[in-house]
Amino acid sequence: MINEFFQDGPSRVDGRAKVTGTATYVAEHRFPNMAYGYLVQSTIARGRILEIDAAEAEKQPGVVKVLSHLNLQKLALPERPAGTIPRPFYALTSPDVLFNAQPIAVVVADTFEQARFAASLVKVKYEQAPHQTDLEKAVSSAFTSGREQADRGTPAEAFAASEFKVEAEYTIPIEHHNAMEPHATVANWTDGKLTVYDKTQGIQGTTGYLASAFGIDRSNIRVLSPFVGGAFGAALRPGPNLIVAAMASREVKRPVKVVYSRRQLATAHGYRPESIQTLKISANKDGKLTSIIHEAVHNTSAHENFSESLVGVSRNLYSCPNVRTVAKIARTDLQTPLWMRAPGMVSGAWALESALDELSYKLKIDPMQLRLINYAETDPESGRPFSSKELRECYKQAAERFGWSKRKPEPRSMRDGKLLVGWGMATGTWPASQAPASARVTLNLDGTVRVESGTTDIGPGTYTTMTIIAARTMGVQIEKVTFVLGDSELPPSPGQGGSTTTSSVGTAVQEACELVLKQLVEHANKMEGSPFVGVDPETVVAEDAAILVKGKPETKRKFADILRQNNLQNVSLLHRSTPDQGRRSRYTIASHAAQFVEVKVDEEIGRVRVTRAVQGTAAGRIVNPKGAHSQEMGGVVWGVGMALMEKTEIDHKLGRIMNPNLAGYHVPVNADIGEIETIFVVEVDEIVNPLGAKGLGELGLVGIPAAIANAVFHATGKRVRDLPITPDKLI
Repeated sequence: MINEFFQDGPSRVDGRAKVTGTATYVAEHRFPNMAYGYLVQSTIARGRILEIDAAEAEKQPGVVKVLSHLNLQKLALPERPAGTIPRPFYALTSPDVLFNAQPIAVVVADTFEQARFAASLVKVKYEQAPHQTDLEKAVSSAFTSGREQADRGTPAEAFAASEFKVEAEYTIPIEHHNAMEPHATVANWTDGKLTVYDKTQGIQGTTGYLASAFGIDRSNIRVLSPFVGGAFGAALRPGPNLIVAAMASREVKRPVKVVYSRRQLATAHGYRPESIQTLKISANKDGKLTSIIHEAVHNTSAHENFSESLVGVSRNLYSCPNVRTVAKIARTDLQTPLWMRAPGMVSGAWALESALDELSYKLKIDPMQLRLINYAETDPESGRPFSSKELRECYKQAAERFGWSKRKPEPRSMRDGKLLVGWGMATGTWPASQAPASARVTLNLDGTVRVESGTTDIGPGTYTTMTIIAARTMGVQIEKVTFVLGDSELPPSPGQGGSTTTSSVGTAVQEACELVLKQLVEHANKMEGSPFVGVDPETVVAEDAAILVKGKPETKRKFADILRQNNLQNVSLLHRSTPDQGRRSRYTIASHAAQFVEVKVDEEIGRVRVTRAVQGTAAGRIVNPKGAHSQEMGGVVWGVGMALMEKTEIDHKLGRIMNPNLAGYHVPVNADIGEIETIFVVEVDEIVNPLGAKGLGELGLVGIPAAIANAVFHATGKRVRDLPITPDKLI
């Protein structure tokens, strides 16, 4: 069942602008006298640039200049001690080549076409060095990064003593973001001040990055990102396009636009790292887990340490007395991997949930029942209670809707004509975080409400969700609220990542609206015969663009009347919200989901199709059910791609990505997707934040790849532990 507020929810407030083309994305912005930059990329994976011959390129019509480390002004970067690992990578600042297709120069011209053609004429000489891009060959030199967690209990002894056990290796290839909108930046310097339009998930982070790089005050930088055409981690960190466009604009003293081509996007941002995971898991005959030993290694770059926790899910998802986790990274001569939807968690869950499914067959216990046997009532790692946890209800409602009780347990036992039918399931979880955030709310005399916050909307519907929160709190119609975001001059808020925007920015918006209402009460009390004198402000509510004492309709006073009688055009305030860390620290706070999948397999050609998926989600209060359903659908679609299609192919002899395009890197399309159903289990959480809302953008993906793989095994009897599950692995 769906939570009580806005049963269906409004349509996206920005939807009409997006489908009619009036929503302006980064690459569509322009300044007068704008020039265009096109990147020149390295053709080796490791070494040094000896010479850049741009003479022929600079002769071409319309070319303004060819820029590289040889002729660009230096950035205000601190000197690094010898032998240290730098972070992050700054393009066009060094002759060092760190990965293949690294940006090494930019051609600036009057038109995009002129810049692109001239870029093909730039000649580069290198001093090439040996490279290594194969994780399997780099594993021997892998190392731990960060704090290692001590064993819980005696996992090795418990595993050795157990009768029922699984030991297996699970792998995930490099996977790349392929968002609809390519990364782009439009930069312009005026009188020492920098204005940029940039595809970013974090306005404040981008501003700080530029301030540091150019050695100027943040007040001299304005970053705008009103619309983002998909990101989910790809724009959490500034990409080379940002620094290149800003440097080029400073150099040529004109606005400069840099837009990546689809092929260039392969090294425009990070990616989900390649990983190798070993799971040892054991249980007694009743299905109670006795040990989990989870070891993982994934690649990082040669120039930077990047680590995401693949093993953390094994420490707190299920009750188990004996747990060991080891996480390592290995250096490769590739660009640094970064965050990609549900980073770490979906990769770790792929291994854990697959191993648990394998164990269920050895025990002859239903996969869902095995999870219920090992259900964690409190956090197994810390012993803290959960602020709320309705995962049992997720299992129950999703299983009933899916029809799980009709599942025949034996592999290859269910058919639809010549197609093998498989049913699989898995569990998902994601931490419910909250960060400080700010919002400005202005109530105008005409009854409109303007809400402002310097966050972004990468596609999940932040414009709409914040509008809903403001409309609900202020007691006005949705159409009366305008939410403004995507500008560094707006009240500062955290970047959009980790499923924290609703909990963080949404809390700031709600609290700011409540403070505006309190100001209205104060203004009303200046009026003769005010019904609010001596009334507890907490009992005053808003509805129909008016305030009243709850349960006393005769006390209703319209916003407009209060403002007019106080000679006010508006009431406005800025509010900064901070999480109650003292209270939150006493609990483990997370969202949970149960995910059930049906696949149909044509064994003759090895084709797998996900025909049905049901997700039961417990994520606190669902502010925008329609938007939340869309997010959960997106998680399933992403999971289909991860499980069945997506793989970045690398020629290790060249150290080069071989499928940097949508022809070679396969992602799901409409024809690949079957029926998707979402269930939002009612979950009341008074700890997480004043909204009672938890994040679910990442959650919808976490268990899906494992659930699909488990369904494929149920259908075929073949256990595939190497993603993606392509036809050649089933025939």
